[in-house]
Amino acid sequence: MNREVTLPLIVDDRGTLQVAAADVSKLLRTVGGRWLRLVEAGQDGLDEDTVAALTIELAKLADRIDVACIAHSSGQST
Repeated sequence: MNREVTLPLIVDDRGTLQVAAADVSKLLRTVGGRWLRLVEAGQDGLDEDTVAALTIELAKLADRIDVACIAHSSGQST
């Protein structure tokens, strides 16, 4: 199933972007990486398969954000 995700932009009262898409995609990848390190360290209560699946989905979302930004900056639509 292919679901589209729309992320609202965080802007100030003048419409200036406050959170860069690159920062959002980096954050998504960082969270997934930290979860994986916790599993590798034997953190109790974390299911390895669930963490792996969630990490993959976060990476896919980060990739989609990056691709959309590249397409936007090059004048293409995704």
